[in-house]
Amino acid sequence: MTNLFLRIFVKDYKNTDNPKVRQNYGKLAGVTGIATNLLLSAIKLTAGILFNSIAMTADAVNNLSDSASSVVTLIGFKLSAKPPDKKHPYGHARIEYISGLIVSIVILLLGFELARTSFDKILHPETTEFNALVIGVLAISILVKIWQGLFYRKLGKAIQSPTLRAASSDSINDVVATSVILAGGFLTRLTGFNLDGYLGMAVAIFIMISGVRLIMETSNPLLGMSPPEGLVKQIQSKILSYEEIIGCHDLHVHEYGGNVCFASVHCEISADHDMMASHDIIDRIEREIQKELNVNLVIHLDPVVVNDARTDALFSQVRALLYAISPQISMHDFRVAWGGEQTCITFDVNVPFGFGISDPELEHNIITAVAMLDPAYQTTLVIDHGEDIQALPDNPSE
Repeated sequence: MTNLFLRIFVKDYKNTDNPKVRQNYGKLAGVTGIATNLLLSAIKLTAGILFNSIAMTADAVNNLSDSASSVVTLIGFKLSAKPPDKKHPYGHARIEYISGLIVSIVILLLGFELARTSFDKILHPETTEFNALVIGVLAISILVKIWQGLFYRKLGKAIQSPTLRAASSDSINDVVATSVILAGGFLTRLTGFNLDGYLGMAVAIFIMISGVRLIMETSNPLLGMSPPEGLVKQIQSKILSYEEIIGCHDLHVHEYGGNVCFASVHCEISADHDMMASHDIIDRIEREIQKELNVNLVIHLDPVVVNDARTDALFSQVRALLYAISPQISMHDFRVAWGGEQTCITFDVNVPFGFGISDPELEHNIITAVAMLDPAYQTTLVIDHGEDIQALPDNPSE
C-alpha cells in the first residue's frame, strides 16, 4: 500500500536525491498522519467520555498530539526545502532536525500532563465500562497504528529522515500503549479491580520515556555526529583508487540535513610529482565524488618526500615507538628537515576518542621517546582525535 500511495502522490518517487521529491515524501507523511490521528483521536475521545475511561481519553489525547506532530513535520519539510540564501549558504535542511526535536518535546510534555490526570484518577477512581465497542475501538486503533508506523518507517528509510524515524517510533509506542489499555480492560473485567487510573499512568510513563529517548535521538544530528562508516569507506576507496595518491587522512564530514553533505580531507602525493598534474588529479577526485556520492569534497594536497632512505628509516623508527605506546595510535604528515646540529621532525598523531592518556602526557611521552633516538631530534606534533583513515598495521615492522 505504501508504494501505491507513493506512485499516486509523489511524482518520480524513486528519485529520492531530488529535494522536491524529498519534500513531497514529507508532505505525504504529514497529511497522512494528520488525517489518521485526528480520526483515531475523535473516536477514542468519544468512547472515553461515553464510558468514563481516563485511559481511553489519555490515548485519545496522545493521538491528538500526534496530529500536532504531523503538522510540525509538514511545516518542517516545507521550510527545510528552501534554497540557500545569504544568511544560510548551506541551505535550510537542518530545520527537519528541529521539527523532529519539537515533536519529541511535545510527546514528553503530553506524558507529564497525562501522568497528572491519571494520578488524580488513581486517588479518585470512577466506574468505567469495558464492552465490545471499546474493544473494537482499541483493536482498530492498534491496527491503524501498526500500519502508520510501518508507513513512516519505509518513508523515513527511503529519504533518511530523522523526523519520520521519530514519527515511526512514536506510532509503534502507541501500539504498545493501546495494547496495555486493551489488556488492562480485560483484567479489570476479570478481577473487578478498577485499573483505569493505573493504566493511564502506565501509558503516561511510557510516553515520557519515549519522549526523552526521541529528544536524545533528534538532538544528535544538531550537535554533530560522526559520518556513516559506509560513506567514509566509499570516500577512502575512491581516493585511494588513484595510483598517485599515497595516503589520505583528516577526513571531516559535515551533514546539513537531507542530502546536503560537505567534506574535507588531506591527500598525500609524492613531492616529486608535477604540481599541475597533482592539482588536476585532486580536481578530478572532487568532481567524481560529487557526482557519485553527492558529497561536496574539498581536498588539501600534502606533498610527501618518498624514496629517501634516511627519512624512510626514521619514519619506521618513530612508528615503532608509537606502536609501543599504544597500537591504537596512528601517524601521518611525517616530515623531516635534516640539519647539522638539529633535525626537525613534524607529524600528526591520531588517537581514538576516550584514549586512556591525556593529550599533554601523550605529547610528552612521544617527544621524549623520539629524543632518545637522537638528542638532535626536535619533534613538533599535533594530536587529533577520532578514527583515522590510515591506521597503523598490527605489526609496525610491516
